[in-house]
Amino acid sequence: MSQVDSKLKKVLIYTDGACSGNPGPGGWAAVLLYGPHRKEISGAAAQTTNQRMELQAALEALSCLKEPCQAQIHSDSAYLINGFNQHWLQNWQKNNWQTSKKTPVENQDLWKGLWQLQQKHQVTWHKLPGHSGIPENERCDQLAKAALRNQKTEVENL
Repeated sequence: MSQVDSKLKKVLIYTDGACSGNPGPGGWAAVLLYGPHRKEISGAAAQTTNQRMELQAALEALSCLKEPCQAQIHSDSAYLINGFNQHWLQNWQKNNWQTSKKTPVENQDLWKGLWQLQQKHQVTWHKLPGHSGIPENERCDQLAKAALRNQKTEVENL
């Protein structure tokens, strides 16, 4: 979708990821806002990286949208935002999922999923400064860290 469709619902999305060790147990979270409606989601992985959790948060948030929407994604992850705004993703696709150094792109599964979802929705990507007091971003950080702690506890109890 290239042209803005004013009839689409406008959804604000804030995302964050967290990891203990890199790799290690991780958590992700998103806050979705539509008019008076608010949805908070989070999850975790036993063995992951911070970058995977940042991507997973955006993927899960966009997956919650039941119809095409205008989605504004706000994240403190330069990796996530630059992937779209600096056209890394398009270049990787053109180069058969190789980086400029001719190595395989990491996290291809998540990037491909995000690309598919971006085709369904009108998505704009916004970089936030981390831990700068933006309430929804701080809430995502809390939720991601809580999911991480829960995951870490489950792993330790195995």
